Amino acid sequence: MSVLTASPTEIYESGDSAVRVVAISEASEQNWLTVHGLANWLENCGAEGLHGAVPTYDSVLVEFDPLLVSARQVRAFVKLGLLELAHADESAKAPREFDVPVVYGGGYGPDLERVAEHQGISVEEVIRLHIEKTYTVRCLGAPAGSPMMDGPAFPKPVPRLKDPRLSVPAGAVSVAGRQAVIAPAMAPGGWCVIGQTPLSVLNIHREPLVPYEPGDILRFRQIRPEEFSDYAGLELEPLEPGVQP
Repeated sequence: MSVLTASPTEIYESGDSAVRVVAISEASEQNWLTVHGLANWLENCGAEGLHGAVPTYDSVLVEFDPLLVSARQVRAFVKLGLLELAHADESAKAPREFDVPVVYGGGYGPDLERVAEHQGISVEEVIRLHIEKTYTVRCLGAPAGSPMMDGPAFPKPVPRLKDPRLSVPAGAVSVAGRQAVIAPAMAPGGWCVIGQTPLSVLNIHREPLVPYEPGDILRFRQIRPEEFSDYAGLELEPLEPGVQP
């Protein structure tokens, strides 16, 4: 995930053991590439005292041990990393692709009709718009490494539920605002659930716990409710290169 020209950034101290680096260009894609390229560099630079770098859409939180390194030194590491991005090899590894079967609507997607009504389009159009897009995993969120993605090309942002659910099942396929996500584990949630994948996303016996990482590509595919059980016990895995679902 290397970049030829890093976005301009601003650095803020976040408590006494972290700094937050924010990419501030007007190009959102370049900002995303910058923060993820920087996070990758910081994770692998071997600097003493750095605990980790957690990137999002346009920022990265850099955590450190204040007994081993100062915030001033971390700022210097960050600036060095940004300079390194300008000389990075563009031949970054190709993103992996994932096929995600989904049952839309009914008990699997209780908010599908709500989303259609809000958007002023049919249920079939909501499904079509959700399926036709190719999704890039932008960052990992809660719970349990949820793949945060830019949402479908709906006419309007999707509002969150006024009353969040106390429990959303694992595999729930949801949308909110201009974003889309899959829930790897059962958890409370206020996003609109439009479907569910029968595949297991989270594996507590695997490292990492989820099979994808930022930069990977997800594609959704509609299946019938009676096909849901056909996928019992199967996990979400990357496709073999050149293989079509």
